[in-house]
Amino acid sequence: MQFAAGYQYRSSGELFSEMVADYTSAIAEVYFAPPGFASGRPDAAQDKADALDQLIYELKALRSMNIKLDMLLNGNCYGDNAIAVAFRNRIVEMLEWFAAENLLPEVITTASPFVAHTIKKYFCNIEVRASVNMRIDSLTALEYLQEKFDSFYLRRDLQRDIPTVAMFARWSKLHGKKLCLLANSGCLRNCPYQTFHDNLVAHDRGLRRQENVQDFMPHLCWDRYHGGNNMEDFLRSNWIRPEDVKRYEPYCSLMKLATRQHSNPRLVFGAYCSGNFDGNVLDLTEPCFSGAFAPLILDNRMLDGVELPGKCATNCKHCGKCQEIIKKAAHSLVDK
Repeated sequence: MQFAAGYQYRSSGELFSEMVADYTSAIAEVYFAPPGFASGRPDAAQDKADALDQLIYELKALRSMNIKLDMLLNGNCYGDNAIAVAFRNRIVEMLEWFAAENLLPEVITTASPFVAHTIKKYFCNIEVRASVNMRIDSLTALEYLQEKFDSFYLRRDLQRDIPTVAMFARWSKLHGKKLCLLANSGCLRNCPYQTFHDNLVAHDRGLRRQENVQDFMPHLCWDRYHGGNNMEDFLRSNWIRPEDVKRYEPYCSLMKLATRQHSNPRLVFGAYCSGNFDGNVLDLTEPCFSGAFAPLILDNRMLDGVELPGKCATNCKHCGKCQEIIKKAAHSLVDK
């Protein structure tokens, strides 16, 4: 299995490229958002004077390691610029600038059919990948998109159902497409807030300038987990244990590691690149939920041999299986 790692600006400590350098045998791609463009995460470095210089330095270092670059243009909303000539021209000019720096990306990941159309027209040698935010969950959807995209992320909520993953893998092989998965998302399964949240993130720059209501939690996961509640929801989510990555090797060749905002990317790299993790599963996902449940942890070693809830979790009947798993694997650090 090869992995794609999410770039993050580092204001102190080791640079992102220095971390990746220790895992070049497993990390094949690094994905990043160009400054000033909405993406699937808030731009944590938007107010940093050295953000662009650091990004260019890091991308050149990564390119020297023969790691592919995946540019994210996967904002869920570009407002009234969504299909504008000005937006098209801005994308083209930005990519031409990156090309002049010898940093034209090998891949562009987007949730916008318009962006995909633009890339196909003006940069036909770049692989266009359908973002996980498109929530592709049917072969019918893939048939609609096959002229516009070269690769795609499967909807996260399907990926614990191995027969379904295998079905998408067969279709991909038959049609010359690449199937990708997201390994460590902390998102709730079938989250009804997702569209709202993705649009919120796309407008993050403007939201920061607003006086926002403080008694509303816009993130359903944090609302559910407030006070250390509902660990069953976390167990029923869609993250893949590092030890289970090998189960997917017959079906896909690339897994995305969510590290753009993770507090400890090296922890995530070490766990997934080695296929082994001795620690708290809550530390692996992005968002990282260990603080929400502390002092409780979910011991990954106690999940060895456990079949995590998959297809059944989409229409959970609360059979008690998840509670039994948590009873086995969750314990308090205070009691140790």
